Amino acid sequence: MTAAVVGVLLAAGCSSGSGGKKSEAGGTGAAAGKATTPRMTVALITHAAPGDTFWDLIRKGAQAAAAKDNIKLVYSSDPAAGNQANLVQNAIDQKVDGIALTAAKPDAMKAVVAKAKAAGIPVVGFNSGLDEWKELGMLEYFGQDENIAGQAFGERLGQLGAKHAVCVIQEQGQVALEARCAGLKKGFEGTTENLYVNGTDMPSVKSTLTAKLQKDSSIDQVVTLGAPVALTAVQSVKDAGSKAQVATFDLSKDLVRAIQDGGIEFAVDQQPYLQGYLAVDALWLYKTNGNVSGGGTAPVLTGPAFVTKDNVDSVAEFAEKGTR
Repeated sequence: MTAAVVGVLLAAGCSSGSGGKKSEAGGTGAAAGKATTPRMTVALITHAAPGDTFWDLIRKGAQAAAAKDNIKLVYSSDPAAGNQANLVQNAIDQKVDGIALTAAKPDAMKAVVAKAKAAGIPVVGFNSGLDEWKELGMLEYFGQDENIAGQAFGERLGQLGAKHAVCVIQEQGQVALEARCAGLKKGFEGTTENLYVNGTDMPSVKSTLTAKLQKDSSIDQVVTLGAPVALTAVQSVKDAGSKAQVATFDLSKDLVRAIQDGGIEFAVDQQPYLQGYLAVDALWLYKTNGNVSGGGTAPVLTGPAFVTKDNVDSVAEFAEKGTR
C-alpha cells in the first residue's frame, strides 16, 4: 500500500467487536424525523457470539435507521453458521420485506439467500462476506475490506519498529478475521504467525496467549481482532512479563480508554454503527425508491481508519455514548 493510501486511511476518521443477543428485538432509537412511507419489516441477522459488545454498535445503528424509516426491525443472531442460516429461513417464512445479514461463513448462506430472492425478498450484506456478496446474489454490501485493512495495519507496525507479530484469531474459519491476518502478513515485513483461541472464553484466551508469550520472548507485537480480546491481551502481556505491545481491530468504550491511557497502541475502526445503519436504510431506499448503493457492483466501504493516541479524543465522546 502506498503512503498516499495510508494517509487517506488516517484522515478518514476513526471497527469482528461485540454483545449480540440471540433474542429478537424490535427497533428503537433516536432519529431526526421519520418517514411517512408504509410500515415495513426488516430482519437483521448476524453471527454474533454472546457477550461480544461489537454487535451492540451494529444494532444501535440499525435501530436508528429503522426508527427514521418507519421500519419494524427484527434482530436475531447465532455464531453457528447452520443456525444462522435457519434464522434467515425463519425470516423468509415470516415474509419480511427485507433481510440484512452477515456472511461470516458464506457457503452456509448460499441456499437461503437464493430462497429469499426466489420469494422476492431483497437481501443486503454487511460486516462479513465482502468477497462473496455478489456471488451470493445480494443487492449491496456495507463494510470494510479486511485484507486492505490488514495490510495497512502491517505497514503501520513496521513504521513503529515491530519485528515479530502474533495475530490472535478468536474464531477459526471466519472469513473476515482470517482476511485480516492474511493482510497483516502481506503488509508487515517482519515475522507473523497466527494464534487461534476461543473468543467466547476469555479466561482461556488469556491463558493461551500468556503461555505463547512466555514460550517465545521474541514476540514484540500482539495483534488482536476485537476489542474484548485486545483488553485481555494487555493482561496476558503483563502476566507473561513480556515487552510486547498490543494493537487491535475494532473499538469499544473501554478500548478507547485504553488507547488514551497508552495500554493499547492503536485500533482500526470499521464503524459498525454505520454498517448497521446503512444496511437497514439501504433496504428502505430500495423498497421505496429503487436505489442500489454502489450500483450493485461495488461495495460501500465503512473503513478502515486508524485510531491512535493522537486522534482518539475525537471519537471518545461517541464511544462513551455507545455509538463508536
